[in-house]
Amino acid sequence: MIVSSPLFEAYLECPTKCWLRSRGEPTTGNAYAEWACTQNEAYSKDRLKCLLAVLPESDCTIAPPISKHPKNSTWRFAIDVSLRANEFESGLQALERLPSEGRGRPVQFVPYRFKFVNKLAKNDKLSLAFDAFVLSEAVRCEVTHGKIIHGDNHTTMNMKISSLARDVQKRIKDITALLADNSPPDLVLNRHCGQCEFQARCRKQATEKDELSLLSGMSDKERKKLHGKGIFTITQLSYTFRPRRRRQESRGKQEKFHHSLRALAIREKRIHAVDLPNQILDGTPVYLDVEGLPDRNFYYLIGVRIGTSDGAIQHSFWANDEDEEQRIWIEFLCVLSSVPDPRLVHYGSYETVFLKQMHDRYGGPQEDSTSATAIKRAVNLLSFVFARIYFPTFSNGLKDIAGYLGFQWSGSPSFGLETIVWRHQWETSRDPAAKQALIEYNRQDCEALELVANRLIELHRAGPQNEVVRTSEMKWESPYRLGRIAFALPEMEAINKAAYWDYQRERVYVKSGKKVTRCSVPAPTRQDKPKPNTTIGYQAASHCPACKSEKIYSHGTRSKTVIDLRFMKYGIKRWVVRYMIHRQRCQSCGTIFRSSDLRWTPAKYGWDLIAYAMYQNIELHLSQMSIDASMSKLFGLPLPHDWTTK
Repeated sequence: MIVSSPLFEAYLECPTKCWLRSRGEPTTGNAYAEWACTQNEAYSKDRLKCLLAVLPESDCTIAPPISKHPKNSTWRFAIDVSLRANEFESGLQALERLPSEGRGRPVQFVPYRFKFVNKLAKNDKLSLAFDAFVLSEAVRCEVTHGKIIHGDNHTTMNMKISSLARDVQKRIKDITALLADNSPPDLVLNRHCGQCEFQARCRKQATEKDELSLLSGMSDKERKKLHGKGIFTITQLSYTFRPRRRRQESRGKQEKFHHSLRALAIREKRIHAVDLPNQILDGTPVYLDVEGLPDRNFYYLIGVRIGTSDGAIQHSFWANDEDEEQRIWIEFLCVLSSVPDPRLVHYGSYETVFLKQMHDRYGGPQEDSTSATAIKRAVNLLSFVFARIYFPTFSNGLKDIAGYLGFQWSGSPSFGLETIVWRHQWETSRDPAAKQALIEYNRQDCEALELVANRLIELHRAGPQNEVVRTSEMKWESPYRLGRIAFALPEMEAINKAAYWDYQRERVYVKSGKKVTRCSVPAPTRQDKPKPNTTIGYQAASHCPACKSEKIYSHGTRSKTVIDLRFMKYGIKRWVVRYMIHRQRCQSCGTIFRSSDLRWTPAKYGWDLIAYAMYQNIELHLSQMSIDASMSKLFGLPLPHDWTTK
């Protein structure tokens, strides 16, 4: 299987995506993925056109053959370069050829990549490093540097390839093993799913299999740990939750998040609460939701919904470009200052960053004003939900929780990444319908935020007990039960009886007379240290190794005992060796040294003993308990469980 640059890029995002692409699986469509691909192609064509315009026509070429010593090659800049070396393939968007720096030295090649985004990720750099790797394999010389032109300002980043070479080779090895396997990798949903053309397919399969990766926030380490315990589905995970009483000293601290409790809420389709908030809102609630372009660090829409006794009032502040960002910020502050006793409410950290950045860029209201107080005391509803209230949803996102409470988004866009597409389309076409769709989406987000806030207030006011399950009132379900066990197989009942007979024989005390004496457990016998079979002593030194002085005196002795086995002609014998080494001190320079070059090691057991035990464990398939019993019986060596590391 050939490892190409599209497969390498797909693997950086998701192994499943790489495997599906290699098999030519049909895509299920993704608006953001299609738009991003179109944007990148248009950006690449525009940048190539600008680069070719400033170069002489004789220095440019299209799809030239690449070799280490090109004959009669005068081109300096090439586009649409196809490379194939061994089992690797790459299509370079552009390639620069630098002349040789001296006689006998090869020419230097610099690969180019173009990305329309303003902020580069590590995966973009790794993709360029893969192009450089394939290029170096094709020309049989090292490619040291590459360039990425990106963003609205056409920034050129010069990248050193050697810093990522080891990482690229490791990824290539993993991809080769992945493509060689006919079965797909384990399905794992991640953050890239929203940008993937296989999102609907993978989501459907994960839902059918009840995969653990449906639970957002669960790391790979936690998932693998659960797999090691035999837990592979959300339903299985839900049965592992055990309610625990919190200690008095830890009641004021943040509760640990339990994935098992979320799984339990999903299984029972009921809200579970660890700790209900005492008070969420006071004053007049002002619900805030902001839309922006994270790539450009630009906020173009501020939505504010003010709750009043007569109903809610919606305000939307729109910025056509970056120059109008300050204007909508000032308009937002004016509306906030007109609200009596405002209480700013938002969901997640995006608005928290927005408030801080706007204050740093354009300033904020006066220190003692109600607006400044509202911004400082802004309420993040997510902090009242995380690890405290578990809705029967796969994540704590606003879309999931509001959707569970019955709210539905109408029309398009319907999620965050889609708003980025619509905003760029509006900037290109200035279509009023696209602008109105974005404002409507922002308004619905504010409505969903108000719905979630009101629901949390209802939970605080002790709503119907059948809707919310408090973990403090849950009964601890023990996996152990009293009474007769119904076995699926009759043979298992006979095995259980035999095990109980062994228990009676070993543990139960039977009276043998009228006088009953307490059954005492014998104390463990002390294991004496084995006596050494031989002692090896090293002669004291006659002079100091540092200054060569003979004025030295003894500074004590050190001993080391090594327990080992000795293989003889007719059997094996326990063999204990004690090493004695003199410790001396020089009167002239004060150096403390040993009389031998023998290095002290932490090993308590010899190599022959370790090799003998490993042979029995690996080759003869004996358990460690059997090996321990054999060592104790044959050689009088009761070994600890971790003796191989001592």
